[in-house]
Amino acid sequence: MTNQIALTACIAEVQSLRYTPAGLPALDLRLEHESQQQEAGIQRQVKVAIKAVAFGTLAERLARQALGSSWMFQGFLASPRNGKGVVFHIQDIQQD
Repeated sequence: MTNQIALTACIAEVQSLRYTPAGLPALDLRLEHESQQQEAGIQRQVKVAIKAVAFGTLAERLARQALGSSWMFQGFLASPRNGKGVVFHIQDIQQD
């Protein structure tokens, strides 16, 4: 089974850089995406906001980026520890 997500989005919110108990840098973000998508032969406006997290050097890099900057994010989806909702785990970024 595959759980690979690619999403072009802007950085809407960034929490303070934190560290895991193992000392790994971690960053919680909120990403926002807006686009036109075709569904059942009809164009529709799509908007989504999603919680995201990055670890390690990627977290440190994202912590330095401007709010509102647009990126191509790649990663996977997982449930948070409380089991409510979904979190996008960012594994790679490229400037959009």
